[in-house]
Amino acid sequence: MPRFTNQTALITGGTGGLGESHVRAYHAEGANVVIGSTAGGLSKATEIAAELGGRALAVRLDVAREADWTAAVAATEQTFGGLTIVVNNAGVQNPAAPIESTDLSLWERALTVNVTGQFLGIRAVTPAMRRAGGGVIVNIGSTMAYGGTALYASYVASKWAIRGLTLSAALELGRDNIRVNAIHPGVISTRLIHEPAAPGERPISDFYDPAPFAIPRLGDPADVSAALLYLTSPEASFATGTELVLDGGLLLGPALPAGIG
Repeated sequence: MPRFTNQTALITGGTGGLGESHVRAYHAEGANVVIGSTAGGLSKATEIAAELGGRALAVRLDVAREADWTAAVAATEQTFGGLTIVVNNAGVQNPAAPIESTDLSLWERALTVNVTGQFLGIRAVTPAMRRAGGGVIVNIGSTMAYGGTALYASYVASKWAIRGLTLSAALELGRDNIRVNAIHPGVISTRLIHEPAAPGERPISDFYDPAPFAIPRLGDPADVSAALLYLTSPEASFATGTELVLDGGLLLGPALPAGIG
């Protein structure tokens, strides 16, 4: 039997490179999937849901809007009867700029989507998970939450905040049989990495050569989806407040060439 039969997973940012991978991975493992997307991506979310069939639902979900979270949770319970897995995947990158030149609106957008969006998500889904008897929440962070990165202070600050939010939520919800974990991907081959955050900018991929990594390649969305499936499965029932770094060794520093040592 597939691992997630009779489970329902809601994935925010469900039409992006990572989000769509997560949606398809859960569906392939037997879960009902709820594909959350802003209004701009809702047509694609609807197309994915139609392709996947009866165990898929597309919902409008701007994670920074409390009303959207309320409606998405209600639609999930009405359609599938319960909600047991939530992946706080939606996020935005800030255009590259030093702090002194960063417009306040760009700072606020990164914090609002990346942090407040996950906070609102945890707050909105907790009652539904209690009604279902428990569940798992996974917040998607970044390896930028383990250091500083010049020109990306807004994004870095938001990802550091996700770490604290995850740990606090894990402590608050553990006795309700709700586990809360985080995955911090490194450089994953998605549009966010390969396309500029603003016109005229170089994409982030230009600044990361994977050759020195212990695993010398960019990550694939499927790498993150596989880790996500584990963290939300019964096999990880003892894991809460866990922060899983998935970066091919990026944070470790340069690896030795093969055959040395």
